[in-house]
Amino acid sequence: MTDLASRFLNIHRDELPLAILSAFLFFFILCGYFFLRPVRDAMGVSRGMDQLRWLFVVNSFISLALVLAFGGVVAKTNRRRFIPIAYGFVIICLIGFAALLIWDASAGGGRIGSDAQTFLSQVTGYVFYVWLSVVNLFITAVFWAFMVDLFDVDQGKRMFAFIGIGGTVGALVGASATTWVSGVTQSPYLPAALMLVGATFFGLSIATVLTLDRMALRSEASRRGKEGRPGPNTEGGSEPVRRRAAIGGKFWDGARAVATSPYLLGIALWVVLMAVSNTLIYFAQAHIVVAATDSFSRRVQSFGGFDMAAQAATLLTQVFITTRLIRKLGVGWTLCILPLVTMAGFAVLSVWTIYGVMAVFQALHRATRYAVSRPSRETLFSVITPAEKYKAKPIVDVFLYRAGDVTGAGVDAAFGAAGLGLGWVAAATVPLAAIWGTLSVALGRAQRRKQAERAEMRSSATPASTAASTSVSAG
Repeated sequence: MTDLASRFLNIHRDELPLAILSAFLFFFILCGYFFLRPVRDAMGVSRGMDQLRWLFVVNSFISLALVLAFGGVVAKTNRRRFIPIAYGFVIICLIGFAALLIWDASAGGGRIGSDAQTFLSQVTGYVFYVWLSVVNLFITAVFWAFMVDLFDVDQGKRMFAFIGIGGTVGALVGASATTWVSGVTQSPYLPAALMLVGATFFGLSIATVLTLDRMALRSEASRRGKEGRPGPNTEGGSEPVRRRAAIGGKFWDGARAVATSPYLLGIALWVVLMAVSNTLIYFAQAHIVVAATDSFSRRVQSFGGFDMAAQAATLLTQVFITTRLIRKLGVGWTLCILPLVTMAGFAVLSVWTIYGVMAVFQALHRATRYAVSRPSRETLFSVITPAEKYKAKPIVDVFLYRAGDVTGAGVDAAFGAAGLGLGWVAAATVPLAAIWGTLSVALGRAQRRKQAERAEMRSSATPASTAASTSVSAG
C-alpha cells in the first residue's frame, strides 16, 4: 500500500511519512483558522463598509510590528522553539478574546452586530478582526517557511500540492462546521465557542510541529548516511546542527533583504498585486452579504458558505489538476493563471452582480489562488537562505500583503465615491493582469536560475566535504 501511495502521489517512499504529517499539520492550522474566519468577517461588516476600510489600514501597521517582532524571536531561537511560540501566542490571544465575549454575554451585553451591541463587544469585535487578519497570514507564512526549510525545490514541486490538500480538507471541515452551527443557533456565546475550538486545533498544531521536526532530523540523518555526503541546505554546517541552532542576525534583516534583493522584490510585487485583486473581490462579496442578511449569525453563515464552496473547489483542483499542471507548465506559467481568472471573473460579475455569480467567482478565484498559485509561489522561496525564509518571507506574506489590501480598499473606495460600478473595476483589472502575468513568467525564470546556481555550488562543495570527512576517518 505504501508503494502504491508513493507512485500515485509521485512521492518517494522515504518521503511519504513526512508528507503525510505535513498535510496533517496544515489540516490542523487551516481547520482552526476557518472556525474563526466567518466570525471575523461578520464582525468586520457589523458597523458598515466605511469602518471595514479603516480596519484594513490598521491591519497594515499592526502586521509590520508583528513581523519585525517575530524577526527578533527568530534571530534568538531555532525553528523548534519559535514556531511553537508563534502558535502558542495565537492560542493565548484566542482564549483572551473568548473570555471577554463570554463575560460580556453573561453580563447581559448585546449581540455583536445588533443595535444593542455594547461598547465592549464592539471593540472586541474590531480588535479581533484586525488581530485575525494579521495572524492568518502570519501562521500560514510560518507554516510554508517551515515546509520550504524541510523540502528542496524538486521535492516542493512534487509534494506541496499534496500537503496543500491537507490544508484544504481542514479549511473545508472548519468552514462547514461553522456554517452548520451558525445556522442552528443564535446564541450570544457562539463567537466565543468558535474561538475556543480554533484554539484547540492550534494546540494540536504545536504537537505536530514538534513531531515533524524530530522526524525530519532523523530522515535527513538517515539519507546523509546512505548517500555518504551532506544533504541539501548545508550552508553554515550540517543539516541537523543548523536546524537546532539559532537563525541569528537582527530583527530588521528580513526588511533589509526584501529591499535589497531584486528576486524578493519581484515576489513582493506579485503578492501585492494578488492582494489588491483579493481585496476588490472581498469588498464585492461583503457588499452582497450585507445587502442579503440582517443578523450576525446569518452573516457568519453566509461567509461560511462562501468559504465552504471555495474550499470544495480548491480540493477538487488540488487532487486532479495542480501537480500535473506545475510539472507541465512550470512555475512561471502556472502563476499566470490567477491573473487571467481574476480578469475573467470581474468581467462576468460586472454583468451579473448577484449572490450566485459572486459565490462561483469567489470559489474559482480562491481555488486557483490556493490550489494552483500557492504551491508554485512557495517554490520561489525554496532557493533562498533559511534566514530569509523565516525573516523576509513574513515581511512579504504578511506586511506587504496587507499593504496590498490597503491599496485595494482605497481603489474600492475611490470607485465607490466616483459612482463607478463593477464594470469599471473589471476594466481596471486588464492592465493589472498584464503586469501580473509578465511578472509571473519572469519570476519562474529567475527561480530556475537560482536553483541552477545552488546546485552548482553544492556540487562544487561536495568533493571538498567528502575529502574532509575521509581525512578525519583516516586520522
